[in-house]
Amino acid sequence: MEKTENDATCNNDFKYSGIKAMPFVIGNETFEKLGTLGTSSNLLVYLTTVFNLKAITATNIINIFNGTCNFGTLLGAFGCDTYWGRYKTLGFASVSSFLGMLVLTLTAAITKLHPPQCGNQEKCSGPTPWQMAFLLSGFGLLVVGASGIRPCNLAFGADQFDPKTASGRRGTNSFFNWYYFTYTFAAMVSLTIIIYVQSNVNWALGLAVPAILMFFSCVMFFAGTKIYVKVLPKGSPLTSIAQVIVAAIRKRDLELPEQPWVFLFDHVPNNSINTRIAYTDQFRFLSKAGMITPEDEINSDGSATNPWRLCSIQQIEEVKCVVRVIPIWVAGVIYYISVVQEQNYAVFQALQSNRQLGHTDFHIPAASYILFAMLSITIWLPIYDRIILPWLRKLTKNEDGLTLLQKMGIGLIIAIATMLISGLIEGRRKLLLVTNPSSIGTIPGKGLISSMSGMWLIPQVALSGLSEAFTVIGENELFYKQFPENMRSIASAFLFVGLAVSSYLSSCFSSVIHRTTNWLTDDLNIGKLDYFYYSVGVMQIVNLGYFLVCAKWYQYKGTDRSKRPQEMQEKDQSENA
Repeated sequence: MEKTENDATCNNDFKYSGIKAMPFVIGNETFEKLGTLGTSSNLLVYLTTVFNLKAITATNIINIFNGTCNFGTLLGAFGCDTYWGRYKTLGFASVSSFLGMLVLTLTAAITKLHPPQCGNQEKCSGPTPWQMAFLLSGFGLLVVGASGIRPCNLAFGADQFDPKTASGRRGTNSFFNWYYFTYTFAAMVSLTIIIYVQSNVNWALGLAVPAILMFFSCVMFFAGTKIYVKVLPKGSPLTSIAQVIVAAIRKRDLELPEQPWVFLFDHVPNNSINTRIAYTDQFRFLSKAGMITPEDEINSDGSATNPWRLCSIQQIEEVKCVVRVIPIWVAGVIYYISVVQEQNYAVFQALQSNRQLGHTDFHIPAASYILFAMLSITIWLPIYDRIILPWLRKLTKNEDGLTLLQKMGIGLIIAIATMLISGLIEGRRKLLLVTNPSSIGTIPGKGLISSMSGMWLIPQVALSGLSEAFTVIGENELFYKQFPENMRSIASAFLFVGLAVSSYLSSCFSSVIHRTTNWLTDDLNIGKLDYFYYSVGVMQIVNLGYFLVCAKWYQYKGTDRSKRPQEMQEKDQSENA
């Protein structure tokens, strides 16, 4: 049983706050997402219109920023599990995010902190080095905040409920539902109201609103301090992974016995929260970490005296679970490049398209078109859950309808279609400049606005969201279910690290294309963005082939019992039930 700081008078019994803590937790979550999404959703437009950065430079900065935020979650999860605990990590990270938003607000509000307005000048002056340094300091504070909040916030809310009671489990499920609802709600508000204020009213006000909301998030979080369950850090499971690798290397010259599940060290601590995992023959090199030699000593409780020389089957299989998902993780990294490029360049397409809503004077902000990706996910998920999933269960005789890898595969196929359609729509946008040359305006520093309605961008953006509903959600579920229970925070960080690598690769890919071709230019009308979309599509076709090979090779956790005696199989089944 994990110890907590919650109530010293309870004689080490948990005093779960449950539903009493939810106003503070949900309030913190809602305001945090409103602040974070309200700040980050329109940064690309902010950098190109206020800081006068070139499109390729702004895109690379955003990709690196997003990548660093996601990569930092691994460090945040490690520090949280090993040293600080979730409460301290979330508190510090929330304050850091607020300060970062405050810095960005100052860059818009104070004229000396950003370059002069471009106006109708053909050549705009860019930011000075110290202006850029002040801006990047705000980004740095936001990175620290995201690194602590993303891997911890969901688990911290679940900590408030007792998992051993029916009411606690129902409360946890309810919290998960509210968690995803707040994300959708925050995305809707950020991609509509906040972006409209930023683009059409005032950037200083538009960035100040998320900062104020983040301040309220901090207030809500700390207001519930006295009733929170604060789980103390138990040490990072990364240590166990390192022990298996080191022990396997030390015993690399040994030969495995014919029946490893019989002769390998098989000890499971009584306080382990992990379900027992069946032995598998994959990665037999790692299995050598469990071979008992004359140098190995066993303690009276059955544990190994030196865990850096001898590891149990359970430890080894837990590491195999992590290693096994790495090839699938790589496929997810390559896939997400298409999502990143779609989100970035769809904004630039919107900027040079007719964004007028009907015959009104209202123009849809360019960044708000990403809202349709969120809408497609929001509409699709209940349809899939209530209508399609029951039908799939009858068809496949599988309780989940589709396996996790099948879900990811469908998402990869949709990503290919997304890139093809994106290229066709960009071709139409440019064609209308030739066939219908009457310009409806220009974008300073870019070029003519096409007469093509921005509504034509909805199909490509919506398909991108639909592919995420299959691939990203499926990948997240795969990591959650296939990682051992004590590695759930690492599993969450694993997904974000993949998104980080995707952002870095996207930036690298865009830079290479920009330097070697004329496809990506500030004025899309003289570039060939459609060719760029097609090249990303070809990349996704190759990635789909790689994924299919990995999926055929993959073994789900605890499914390989073919070489175990019948009584061992029955034991594993009863323990995993």
